[in-house]
Amino acid sequence: MNVLIGNAWPYANGSLHIGHIAALLPGDVLARYFRAKGDTVFFVSGSDCHGTPVAIRAKQKNKTPEEISDYYHNEFDYCFNRLGFSYDLYGKTSSNEHKSFVTDFHRKLYDGGYVYEKSTPQAYCDKCKQFLPDRFVKGSCPHCAENARGDQCEACGTVLEPENLIQAECSICGKPPEFRSTNHLYLAVTRMKDELEKYIQSHSDWRKNAYEMSKRYIREGLRDRSLTRDLDWGIDVPKEGFDSKKIYIWAENVLGYLSTCHTLCNQQGLDFDEFWNNCRQYYVHGKDNIPFHTIILPSLLLGRTDVKLKLPDDIISSEYLTLEGKKISTSGNWAIWAKDILERYSPDSIRYFLISNGPEKRDTDFTWREFINSHNGELLGAYGNFVNRSLVFIQKSFEGKVPETQGNQGCFSEQQDILSTSPSIIQSLIRLYPIVGSLIEHGCIKEALDTIFAFVRTANKYFDEEQPWITVKSEITKCKETLNTCVQIIANLSLLLDPFLPFSSAKIRDILKIGNAVWKYIEIPAGFELGQVEILFERIDKKVIQEETVRLTNQ
Repeated sequence: MNVLIGNAWPYANGSLHIGHIAALLPGDVLARYFRAKGDTVFFVSGSDCHGTPVAIRAKQKNKTPEEISDYYHNEFDYCFNRLGFSYDLYGKTSSNEHKSFVTDFHRKLYDGGYVYEKSTPQAYCDKCKQFLPDRFVKGSCPHCAENARGDQCEACGTVLEPENLIQAECSICGKPPEFRSTNHLYLAVTRMKDELEKYIQSHSDWRKNAYEMSKRYIREGLRDRSLTRDLDWGIDVPKEGFDSKKIYIWAENVLGYLSTCHTLCNQQGLDFDEFWNNCRQYYVHGKDNIPFHTIILPSLLLGRTDVKLKLPDDIISSEYLTLEGKKISTSGNWAIWAKDILERYSPDSIRYFLISNGPEKRDTDFTWREFINSHNGELLGAYGNFVNRSLVFIQKSFEGKVPETQGNQGCFSEQQDILSTSPSIIQSLIRLYPIVGSLIEHGCIKEALDTIFAFVRTANKYFDEEQPWITVKSEITKCKETLNTCVQIIANLSLLLDPFLPFSSAKIRDILKIGNAVWKYIEIPAGFELGQVEILFERIDKKVIQEETVRLTNQ
C-alpha cells in the first residue's frame, strides 16, 4: 500500500514550541508504523516561508523575508531531526521545486472554469503606504469577540477576511485601515458546495473536531476565496495583468503536500498522478488548521478540471496543548521552545509525554511536575526497569546469553498463540500487533501508546511473580524459561514502541542485534549473546521541577 502522511507546514516566522510538536508527532508515529508494515510511505512537510507572518517578522527585525524564513527553516529542520521525525522530505515553500509546481498548478486551475476576476475593497494603511493582507490587520472576531487576525480567529476557528474584523487596525503601526478597491482572482468555492458537503458527510470517522467544524462551515455558508494578494513576498501570479500580485498563502501552502510528493515521485521514478490517486492520505495538524485541509485544499483539488485528484482521506486534528494551566502565547513568551527543551531532555522523554498526554480529543496541559513524574515513573520505573533488570540478570547469571528452555519451550507459534482462548503473556504480546496497529491507523495514537504500556506493567508483574532471583538457585529450568520469555518481550516491545520511542527502541535492537523495525512478532534464539547492555533512561532529580518552573516564569 502507498501511504502519504502530510504534517502541517509551520510558519517560518518564529521558533517551534511544544504545542506545535504535540500536534505533529502523530505524523511520525504513522510514518514509522506503516514503514514497519512494509508499505511505501511518503512522509512530508516543510516550512511555510511566504505570506504575511514572515513579512511582518521581517519588518520587525529589519531583515528580508528570505533571511527570516531561511533562519527559522534551518531551526525547524534541526529540531525535527533531534526529535526523530523521519521525514522523507522536509521542504520549504520558497524552494524552486515548490514554486514551479504551484505556478503550474495555478495556471491550470485558472483554466478550469472555477476562477474569476473581481474588484473588492482591501485594507490599506495610509501611514505605511501599503495594502494590508490578512495578518497585517488585527481586531476583534465578529463571531466570538476574541482577538483575531485578518485571516482567522484562533479562538473559534472562523476563517476571516480583514474587512470582517471589528475595530480593525494595522498590525505594523496600529492605525485603523481604510479600504481601497483592488482587482483579484477568486476561486468559486460556493459552486462546489454540493461536492464538498457530500465529501465531508462521507467522513464521519474523522476526529470529532474536524467533522463538526467542517459541517459548520458548510452550514453557515461557504464563501468564494481570493487566490491573490497585493504583496511583494511570495509566488508570482501566472496570469497576465496580475504581475504585481502574489498567490495568496492559503492557496499556495496547502499545495506543499502535492509539491513534495511530486518531488519524491520524480526522485523515485514514479508517476505522480498514479501515486496521489492510489495512496491512503493522512493530514496531521492542530484544530486551527482544519478548514484549510477539509474545505480549502479539497476546493483547490476540485477546481482542477483537467485532471482528477484524490481528496484527503484521514484528518488527524489535535486540540490545544496548554502550559501550566495557561494558553501558550508566543507574543507573551509563555511557551517552552522545542530547541530549548531538547537541550536538557531526551527526545524519547519529550515524545512520550506529548503523546501519552496528547490533546487528541480535548485540550490537555503540560506541567513540569507531570513531565518529570512521567519520565521517572513510566519510562524509567516501568519500561526501563523491566528491560534493565531482565538483561542485567542474564549478563550476571547466564554469561550474557539468552537461556535455553526445556523442550524448546522458548519457541512460540504465532498462529497458535493468537488462536488461544487462554492467552499466555507471549500470546498477549503477539496480539498487541494487530490491536495497536489498528489504533494507530485510526489516529488513536495516545490509546495505542497506553495499550503498550499497560502490557509493560504486565511484564513487570510477570517478572516479580516468577521471581528469577530465587528460581536461579532452586528451579533453574523455570528461571531459564522466565528469562527467555523476558527477552522475547523486550525484543518485541522495541518493535511495538519504535513508532513512539525510536531512540530507546534502537538501543534495544542494537543490544539484541535486530535489524530494521518490522511490525510482526520476532523471536530471539536461545544461546544468543547479548550486546553491551546500557541503561535506557536516567532518573531526573525532582528539584528540576522547581528549576524549570522558575525558568519559565523568568524567561
